[in-house]
Amino acid sequence: MSGAHLAVRNIGKSFRGLRAVNDVAFDVPAGAIHALIGPNGAGKTTCFNMIAGVYPPDGGTILLDEHSIAGLRPDQICAAGVGRTFQIVRPFMGLTVEENVTIGALAHCRHVPEARALARELLEELGLGDRRTARAASLTLPDRKRLEVARALATRPRLLLLDEVMAGLRPTETDQMVAFLKELNARTGVTILLIEHVMRAVMALSQHIVVLHHGEKIAEGRPEDVTRDPAVLDVYLGQEVH
Repeated sequence: MSGAHLAVRNIGKSFRGLRAVNDVAFDVPAGAIHALIGPNGAGKTTCFNMIAGVYPPDGGTILLDEHSIAGLRPDQICAAGVGRTFQIVRPFMGLTVEENVTIGALAHCRHVPEARALARELLEELGLGDRRTARAASLTLPDRKRLEVARALATRPRLLLLDEVMAGLRPTETDQMVAFLKELNARTGVTILLIEHVMRAVMALSQHIVVLHHGEKIAEGRPEDVTRDPAVLDVYLGQEVH
């Protein structure tokens, strides 16, 4: 596994006349960890959905290692090396934890035993090894978040899109997830783009932040610079960083 370079070039998306994303552009270099932040309704998940192929951008393009993936189907984008988690976690409730991850692994593994072995390895890394035979429905929210990350990693992505994987976690659980993602990035080189409201995690993980508001990019830069930007403080962070 190694990282892919993501280049988002002036993408836009409207729904029934409402402009959800307008002319947004940013880069995530191969192997980097970047964050996409902003208030609810800023267009962050819409950007993720365009990158992951849920729907095509109305304009602009999306490049993965200089190859356009804009408008491809989700399965094609997954095959190209993009894995993602979802803000609302919906595992296959009736299947076991291991079976959930094995399904993701079958995106690249040709044989079930190989996929199952990868699933067990990922579950151990994420602290779910002892829960692998449990039904997904029995998991707590923190464990479902970890399962969601394991399912995404099972597709062997070169670009990992994380949509609020730390929402609802306690500070110690957040710190554990941050440590895991840092180690994963250092070990594999996977590129990570995360949407996150937990600024504790954003500041600890990201090397660069892009800020959206009303579907438009209003700031980007190093975390320490973005969190001092008056426009960002006004629309999003407020007293959160003080």
